[in-house]
Amino acid sequence: MSAMRWLFDNCSLDVERRELRRAGAVIAVEPQVFDLLVHLIRNRGRVVSKADLLEYVWQGRIVSDSALANRINAARTAVGDSGESQRIIRTLPRKGFRFVGEVAEETIDAVAPQSELASPPRKLALPDQPSIVVLPFMDMSPKQNEEHFADGITEDLITQLARIRWLFVIARNSAFVYKDRAVDVKQVSLELGVRYVLEGSVRRSGGRMRISAQLVDATTGIHQWAERYDRDAGEMFAVQDEITSSVAAAVEPQLITAEGIRTGSLSPADLNAWELVARAQNHFWRLTQPDYEATVTCLQQAIARSPDFAPAQALLGFALVFAAHMGWVDQQPSVAAGRKHAERAIALDDRNPWGYSALGYAAMMQRRTEEAIAAFRQAVSLNPSSAIAHCHLSHGLAFAGCSDEAIQHGEIAIRLSPVDPDMARFLGGFAIAHYTAHRFGEALRYTRENVRLRPGFQGAQRLHAASLAQSGHVEEARAVLSALQRTHRPPLTVAWVRENVPYQTSELIELFIEGLRKAGLSA
Repeated sequence: MSAMRWLFDNCSLDVERRELRRAGAVIAVEPQVFDLLVHLIRNRGRVVSKADLLEYVWQGRIVSDSALANRINAARTAVGDSGESQRIIRTLPRKGFRFVGEVAEETIDAVAPQSELASPPRKLALPDQPSIVVLPFMDMSPKQNEEHFADGITEDLITQLARIRWLFVIARNSAFVYKDRAVDVKQVSLELGVRYVLEGSVRRSGGRMRISAQLVDATTGIHQWAERYDRDAGEMFAVQDEITSSVAAAVEPQLITAEGIRTGSLSPADLNAWELVARAQNHFWRLTQPDYEATVTCLQQAIARSPDFAPAQALLGFALVFAAHMGWVDQQPSVAAGRKHAERAIALDDRNPWGYSALGYAAMMQRRTEEAIAAFRQAVSLNPSSAIAHCHLSHGLAFAGCSDEAIQHGEIAIRLSPVDPDMARFLGGFAIAHYTAHRFGEALRYTRENVRLRPGFQGAQRLHAASLAQSGHVEEARAVLSALQRTHRPPLTVAWVRENVPYQTSELIELFIEGLRKAGLSA
């Protein structure tokens, strides 16, 4: 059995082994960069357009021009080329790219060495919960003198992700076996028994650091998320801490979303407790009553199968309280039930941030302000990199009138997870905080974006109507409120607002009612 590799300049590229060598040494190359090189060499007889590269390397997903340029530059660096000389990879403005290096093809023996055949890699089954390995980040700096920084990022990410109790994280020693090796993520998945691979690179140029990271479903090879962080080198430990927190915080919601999508086409009978929680999460952030009902159904099924599964208990507690806030269920019994599930989650796992968030929300609905904020703060302290924990604390502070601190935590949430599917709730905290501070114009700016993101979210529509009226847009406020009253269940009344909307003082609740009255709420 034989295979083929390409020889060009002083490089060799082996597609089967996914290995690039330059001057005999193995060159660490990111998977997307390797795929880009392969596609350019295979099509070296023509100009490869940007659209062609996006289709092959990114499976047609939209990526920025800067991301593409970054991969082209990395490919050039890997093969000893540069943007100035373009000896091997040439850019043709407004047309695309062409591999212009002289290529020879060599047939090689594709049979594995005897030592490899004697002990084939053990294939491990995937665990019941989401599983991930953080591969050692590669040092792509021109002088390759940032290995310690790349290793520090990797080790800190493993530690951060291991704090997420529902996530199965491969330990550091097993992850670092793959250091300085060109690897196939699908093979890594088989050897370690993981579904997801987080990989990345570090590049230093002068006083600037560029850290790239990407999350891959290793069982399919599909990229789930990618981000690039550019920072001043400055104090290296501070940069390392910031990047680690940012990447870990971004990965968590992406994993939840990916798991929710993955389980969406499966029968509930085929799902384990974690998969049912993932499906529930995928419904929950849409913030509509039908999605709430689907959320509760999934979580009840998860608890029926695994009564001691803390994530299911915690999210069910939060969902029941949220439904009471929205008016989809009777408040008192739903809040009481939600509190019970939250307390059960904490008893099962007192390091579960969602349990404390659910407890805080229940206390907030019962206007036990100090208890609510203390619980939200505990959720943040358990996972300072959790964007949603900061979001919940932002809401608790905003409903209590602590506007400035509420905005601070909302900003942290967005900084940690700038493309979070729960962004509507992040913005809701800003809107509440500005409204309670009598900054009605600022509140309106956030409620407009909130209702655009989640037009079926009753809570956002109520605050939008009040903010419009308080900032002088009375006719628009009346139109918004009139439309809301036709769909609001139960009927929207002043008495209902006093009972269900969790502003923590009588002055704040009356300020909210004042806005709704100006918008036309009379009953």
